[in-house]
Amino acid sequence: MRKLLRKILLRPVLWAASRFSSRPNRERIFAALTSLYKDILEKPGDRGIVITCNPENDKFIIFSDQHKGRRNGADDFMLAEPNYLAALDHYYKADFTFINLGDSEELWENNLWQVKKMNKANFDAEKKFLLKGKYVKVFGNHDLFWDNDPFAGWQLRSIFKQKVKVYEGVVLQLAVGCEQLAVDSQQLAVDSHQSAVDSLRTQTPFSSMVGEPPVHIFLTHGHQGDAQSDGNWFSKFFVAKIWAPLQSLLRINPNTPAYDAEKKTLHNSIMYEWSASQQNLLLVTGHTHQPVFASLTHLERLYKSFQLAEKNKNAGDLQKLLDEIKKREKEFTAVAADYMTMRSTYFNTGCCCFSDGDISGIEIEGGEIRLVKWTIVEGVPERRMLEGMHLPLLK
Repeated sequence: MRKLLRKILLRPVLWAASRFSSRPNRERIFAALTSLYKDILEKPGDRGIVITCNPENDKFIIFSDQHKGRRNGADDFMLAEPNYLAALDHYYKADFTFINLGDSEELWENNLWQVKKMNKANFDAEKKFLLKGKYVKVFGNHDLFWDNDPFAGWQLRSIFKQKVKVYEGVVLQLAVGCEQLAVDSQQLAVDSHQSAVDSLRTQTPFSSMVGEPPVHIFLTHGHQGDAQSDGNWFSKFFVAKIWAPLQSLLRINPNTPAYDAEKKTLHNSIMYEWSASQQNLLLVTGHTHQPVFASLTHLERLYKSFQLAEKNKNAGDLQKLLDEIKKREKEFTAVAADYMTMRSTYFNTGCCCFSDGDISGIEIEGGEIRLVKWTIVEGVPERRMLEGMHLPLLK
């Protein structure tokens, strides 16, 4: 029956995917990001929270796009689970706050009951952060359930054994070069009716305390502006309740930014353009599964390093970089024309479901922001820093 339905509906479904998803739209994405960012700052606690923090002392790990499934052939997360559990154990012991940046559960291809049943260890590892008041959960387009289902709160309580509010975005407000102004979340009372992470919410704008505009790190999944997943209540309901189950039943996976290299590159480019047009802001997203650090993809960073090595006549580095460029070029469809002069305003976590089992994420610690990956080395998960830089005081 499935084969017959697939044969009949394949073309209409692919047409609809192309018609309603289409290419990333700059105007729509700009408007959606601007609206969300403004709403979080003006009405913290509704669509998102503002966390005032000292980047020298406070520590954050940002992972996205686990796409936890049900241990079948379509479960992209299954191979990455050992790295994910090892990473969460490391960051929990090191007292990091964990920001889970969307698409944590693959609820387009699976129902929640299946995901809950097969991922108890992963939910337990995340729950440990919540119990310390150091867990923030953001929804993405593949787990829109957390945003629009009337039973989402009850389901989260059944998983984590306490209330968990899910947001569309987070703003980290950095006390750069100042005394720590953030209230220590562990000193705040958290009653039985309040999520632990709500204790991190700041009610007083940082700018009013120090007289200068703050540096913001704006974090969201990155699907904003997607006609399928970021429209009105009906479009969200349609995707979550009809469109996604239909794709799962028919085993049809239309191209999305995560799987379409051209859309991935274009989407990241638009995200960079928006972030570069802001003042005192860094943007961190997921969604595309393509790591970006300081606005550059890995290939663009290699090209930039090659140009600098050539300028400095460093023959040894030139050959190494050339070899790596040849190896990586097939992974990318385009390179930004202005990669040598781009502002360091956009970061992408990558994902926690690479086909080789690796995971990548963004760390903020000790006044630095870093792109890291966890990979298996001789059977043991190992953390590797890919890129790092001091957090800039942007203008």
